[in-house]
Amino acid sequence: MNGSSLSVVLAGGGTTGHVAPLLALADCLRRRDPGTRVTALGTAEGLEARLVPAAGYPLALVPRVPMPRRPTADLGRLPGRLRAAVAAASTAIRDNAADAVVGFGGYVATPAYLAARRLGVPIVVHEANARPGLANRLGARFTPWVAVTFPGTPLRGAQVLGLPLRRQIAGLDRIRLRAAARAELGLDPWAPALLVTGGSLGAQRLNLTLGQAAGQLAAAGIQVLHAAGRGKSVDLAPRPPGAPPYRVVEYLDRMDLAYAAADLVVCRAGAGTVSEVTAVGLPAVYVPLPVGNGEQRLNAAPVVEAGGGLLVDDAACTPEWVVATLVPLLTDPARLAAMGAAAATFGIRDGDERLADLVNQAVKHGTRERA
Repeated sequence: MNGSSLSVVLAGGGTTGHVAPLLALADCLRRRDPGTRVTALGTAEGLEARLVPAAGYPLALVPRVPMPRRPTADLGRLPGRLRAAVAAASTAIRDNAADAVVGFGGYVATPAYLAARRLGVPIVVHEANARPGLANRLGARFTPWVAVTFPGTPLRGAQVLGLPLRRQIAGLDRIRLRAAARAELGLDPWAPALLVTGGSLGAQRLNLTLGQAAGQLAAAGIQVLHAAGRGKSVDLAPRPPGAPPYRVVEYLDRMDLAYAAADLVVCRAGAGTVSEVTAVGLPAVYVPLPVGNGEQRLNAAPVVEAGGGLLVDDAACTPEWVVATLVPLLTDPARLAAMGAAAATFGIRDGDERLADLVNQAVKHGTRERA
């Protein structure tokens, strides 16, 4: 340790799903002890190159090492690239006298795990998704300190600790903030409110379907706050005069206000989204991304089983489905309240604190072993 304060290297980048929990843990560690040294590993190409310095943390760059899925020329270059990345990670770990390396998956996690193992530095793995990625499957073989977001995630020795969340979300009181949030967002104070979001990039299926169903939603007295995604728009079907608001924005900077204003959300099922809406007790209709490895359906499944939401296939998310399923749900306050309570029971608000505890355990165990 650096005196009595920790020095921790955090590895995770490429997407918001890796960077957001990394920053939430960094903030938690600093809240506990302002003297904690936190250094993030990342690539020059990933979102972390912008988000980590903006949050006030130093970023040590590691060469990006994509894992080829098929035999290509890149496969032959993999060993050399990996050696260079491990060397860069090792330098950052040594230069910062790291007491632990915490990995969140992504391109930089594999070299970070390999470097930490070589240097004898305790490793903590955090997996956000119900289906773990390649890097974290490797990292979990090197350490007993493994945290996951969802029950049933197949990593050896995994502890379900939840996802580290921004304090703005983790500490949200939806009921207390509801009236102010609706006023701030230009929504009616009394009409049922639907939040639609496909994340920062939007979801074309949601944009198309909800836009086509705008008239039926208005006829049922339902207002909508729809985050279309950067550079995207929503073509709204005709709505009757005096209809409740249907507000379309590209992006919502204040998701806490959006969650507080909404009675229900229609969304994808990324780990961050599922963790946030359950933590704040917001009932949800999850429309998993239909491409990839199916992780989004797995993320949402236990929440739906607990009664905190519904699951609908992307292809089944149609205007007809909106009329048959969504409208009756939004106009049934008792059912929404029951779903919200079930979601809150499943959600974990203090994932950052739980993961920080695990980091401390790993460091103490490592210190005893080196003594």
